Amino acid sequence: MRIAAFLLAILPIYSAGAHEMLPSHPALSISYVEGVLKTQMHLFNKRQDVEYYEIGVFDGDWNPVPFVTGYRIIRLEYLEQVKFDVYILESDADRAKFVCSRSKLRGNNTKGALVASRICSRFSGVSQ
Repeated sequence: MRIAAFLLAILPIYSAGAHEMLPSHPALSISYVEGVLKTQMHLFNKRQDVEYYEIGVFDGDWNPVPFVTGYRIIRLEYLEQVKFDVYILESDADRAKFVCSRSKLRGNNTKGALVASRICSRFSGVSQ
């Protein structure tokens, strides 16, 4: 019981420092390339200790799904935001369930806690 109370007490501290990715349920739409679907995501950095985020697309079992974006690793300063497009083959649309961003921590970072964060949005399907 004490452990649960402790975790509930410190959880807001860690969640306040996470990054943010929107929309939470992006829809895939037809792109200008035949056979390719796209969605636009918005990433916001609320962590002073992180400058890089890695983008990934996964299926329901958390296996990677092939995708293309401008950069798989995005540099984002504290309180900066960026919009980016994610492109997926139509043949992979049923398999792709999540688009995620994961904070990339530097190995030589000696100040502060090394807490990585991963935020995922679930695809809502294909819109026309």
